[in-house]
Amino acid sequence: MIPDRLNVLLVGGGGREHALAWKIRQSKRLGRLFTTHPENPGLAALARPIDAHFSVREAYRTRQFCIREKINLVVVGPEEPLAQGITDALADPDVLVFGPSKAAAMLEADKAWAKRLMRSSLIPTAEARFFKDAREAAEYVRSREEAESHVVKAAGLAKGKGVIVCKNGPEALDAIERMLIKREFGEAADEVIIEERLQGPEVSVFALTDGRDLVILDACQDHKRLREHDEGPNTGGMGAFSPTPLLNARLMGEIQAKILVPTLDALRREGIEYRGLLYAGIMLTPGGPKVLEFNVRFGDPECQAIVPRMQGDLLPLLWGCAAGPGALASADDVEWDARHSCCIVLASPGYPENPRLGLPITGIAEAEKMPDVQVFHAGTRAADSRKEAEPGALVTSGGRVLSVVALGDTLRQAREKALAAADLIHFEGKQLRRDIGGRS
Repeated sequence: MIPDRLNVLLVGGGGREHALAWKIRQSKRLGRLFTTHPENPGLAALARPIDAHFSVREAYRTRQFCIREKINLVVVGPEEPLAQGITDALADPDVLVFGPSKAAAMLEADKAWAKRLMRSSLIPTAEARFFKDAREAAEYVRSREEAESHVVKAAGLAKGKGVIVCKNGPEALDAIERMLIKREFGEAADEVIIEERLQGPEVSVFALTDGRDLVILDACQDHKRLREHDEGPNTGGMGAFSPTPLLNARLMGEIQAKILVPTLDALRREGIEYRGLLYAGIMLTPGGPKVLEFNVRFGDPECQAIVPRMQGDLLPLLWGCAAGPGALASADDVEWDARHSCCIVLASPGYPENPRLGLPITGIAEAEKMPDVQVFHAGTRAADSRKEAEPGALVTSGGRVLSVVALGDTLRQAREKALAAADLIHFEGKQLRRDIGGRS
C-alpha cells in the first residue's frame, strides 16, 4: 500500500531531473523532496539539498541519509548511476528505488549484450556484427559494398553521442578508427557494433513497469543532430515533441506485443526483473517497427516534452514501479493533455565538442511569464565571481543549457510559442534548432 506521504530523493542534475522535480512537486502525496544536485538552480528552487556527498562508490552515505531523513522513494534520473548499480546499493524494504537494477541496466549500458538478447528472443531489430578489434571491423566493412550504409555504435555509455550514421564504407571506416584506434569515446567503445542502416522515421516509446504490468506513456520524437534539417554532429538531443502523429493504436499494440513484452520476458528468462522506465527507440521500417536501442531511464530532452502533458499524479506511478509486481496496478491511469508540446534545447557555443562555459544568461524570467511555457535548467549555475556576472546571475555550466517547453493546440502553435520564449533568453553564441517538430 502506497504511503499517504512520500519523502523523495531525486538523483541527477540535468533538465530531465528538473522536469521530474517540477512534476513531483505537484503531487498531493509528496512530503519532502531532496536533490543530489542543488547546484542546478532549477532543482534548488524545488528541492532541498542532500547533506551528504553523492557517489555510487560511497552509496552508504546516501543510504544513511535516506534512513535518517525517512526517504520512502529514490528516483534515479541518469543512466550512469543505474549502470553502476545505485539501485542495488540503496534498495531496502523501507527505501524503494525507481530505476532498474545493475543487471537490468545492461540493456543500455551494454548495447552488444542487448542486441544479443534481442536476437535470441526474435525481437525485431537491425542486423548487426560485434567487434573489439579495429582490423577485423575494417575487414568486415571492406567486404561489403562500398556504397552500403552502416551505423557504427559504441557498445557502452557515451552520453547519447556514441552512434555514428555512415552513408558509405569510407565513413564507416573513419568511425571505426575514431572509436577503436583514436579512442575518442573512451571505454564506451571497447566494443563496437556495426549495424545495417534501417530506413524510416524514428519514434521514442516509453513504458513504466513494475516487473509485471506495463503502463505505456505517450510517445514522442526527438532531434539528435545539432543543426536544422538533421545536419551536423550527433548530440544528446536538441529538442523533442509529443505526441507523434506517426503512431496509432494499432502500431502501439504491435510495439507492445512484439517488442516491450518480449523484452521483459527475455530479461526474466535471464533471471532479471525489470522495474522502472523502459525506453525503446523505434524505427518504423517498411517491414514494421524495429528496435534501434533501449534506454533504461526517461530520455533527455524527451522527458521535458512529455511531463508537461501528463495530467494527474506521477508520484504513485513511480512508487508503483519501485514496489514491484502488482503495485503499478493500484496507481491511477495516466491521462494526457490533448495539446501538443514542443521542447527546444538551448546549447552553448562549441557544443557538442567543446562547449563554452561561464557565459551570462538573461531572459529566463521573461520567457517563463509566457502562458503554457516552462523552462527547465540543464547546464546552468549561479555566477561565482563578478568576473562572470553580477552575483546571483546565471551562467552556462554545460553543453545543453536550457530546455524551453511550450504547449499549444497544434504542434505548429507549440513550436512557435517555444521559439518565441527561446528568443527571449540570451547568452553569447546560443545554439538552437528552429525546426523542432517541423518534420515527422
